[in-house]
Amino acid sequence: MQNHAGREAAGGGNMDNNGNSGAAKFAAVMDARMKEHIPSDLKIDFAEITAGNGLKCNTFPEIIPAADYMVCRQLALGNTGDRLAEVKTTEDSGFAFVPEKMRKIKPGDHVVVTWVQDTAVVIDIVMRADGI
Repeated sequence: MQNHAGREAAGGGNMDNNGNSGAAKFAAVMDARMKEHIPSDLKIDFAEITAGNGLKCNTFPEIIPAADYMVCRQLALGNTGDRLAEVKTTEDSGFAFVPEKMRKIKPGDHVVVTWVQDTAVVIDIVMRADGI
């Protein structure tokens, strides 16, 4: 096994990047190739749910109708107080209900949105930290 000086003397190349110039070159090639295949316009945005459940994004000028955007499934659990699941134990049974912080989206909600190609996807409801 040669030491670093031996490799340098044998024409092993520049030893910057912690002695691993091959890995640095490989990383640069992979980075360039990824940029060729991944759209650079992927965005995360804030939006508001409008009357009629439209979506008004901060960076998109038109209101997107409810039929033209997607939501993550946890935003469709139901309204506050709706039955979420039946709960059974050996002693008792009852229901778990949708709490306010887990309810489905409604007009006036502020949400975080990501764009997947040309489709807006509502990820979750966002709120001021002092409202938690």
